[in-house]
Amino acid sequence: MARTATRWFLVLAYFAAGVLHIAVPEPFLGIMPPQVPFPATVIFLTGVAEILGAVGLAQGFSPRLRRAAGVGLALYALCVWPANIQHMINDLSSAGGLDTGGLGLAYHIPRMAAQPFIIWAALWASHAIDWPFGKRR
Repeated sequence: MARTATRWFLVLAYFAAGVLHIAVPEPFLGIMPPQVPFPATVIFLTGVAEILGAVGLAQGFSPRLRRAAGVGLALYALCVWPANIQHMINDLSSAGGLDTGGLGLAYHIPRMAAQPFIIWAALWASHAIDWPFGKRR
């Protein structure tokens, strides 16, 4: 039950984030690390990746596709971590980016701490891993 609830939470979160990346890319441009080439294209493609990952994670007819989507979303979360770090740097230095409502570290510290959990959740919810609960028999 917990695994299914986690999977559906991730489906909704990644689908919504993907739509936002495509429909309203401007805030994400503000947190893109400066060394990333073609930032608008990268933001669009990340939106597509989030939507496709959510669709793959949502489907129930192919366990292999669901696991592949989970691995893909976990790798995606790992790859966008630098943008989250850049967002924290920008916000704390008043350089702009996504608005956190003035929360500063109260937003960024939990967000940074959550990233490994988000990566694990995508793997666990998709049945790519069973850790730390062990294999069910």
